[in-house]
Amino acid sequence: MSTSSSSAAERDFKGELLGISLIVFVALLIFFSIFFKNHNENNIFITETLKLHGSAKEGDALFKMNCVGCHGITARGLVGPDLHSITHRLNDKEIIKQVTGGLTPPMPSFEIDPVNMSNLLKYLHSLE
Repeated sequence: MSTSSSSAAERDFKGELLGISLIVFVALLIFFSIFFKNHNENNIFITETLKLHGSAKEGDALFKMNCVGCHGITARGLVGPDLHSITHRLNDKEIIKQVTGGLTPPMPSFEIDPVNMSNLLKYLHSLE
């Protein structure tokens, strides 16, 4: 008994559809596992940072090494915005996400440890 060409084509199509569905499923699984891992790491980083009581003096030194090119020596803004009263516009979690994620281009993201992030937050609070 011979198989019609339409049913063979139908099987090929179903096989291709199954293969594509499997690839999409695996890609989504990878994406979500990366997203949730980074999200969890970010939450741990924020929690650790907020437990600390930084030093405005150390934060000022950190700011002068990394931020003055865009925010100016007095943090009044150049390419980047004026940071005086930034702690009234953004809460500490939002500031941490901005610094570590560079959420508003052209701001780069910074890899910073919780102690230095806490120092930077203390400095930004001193600009009020």
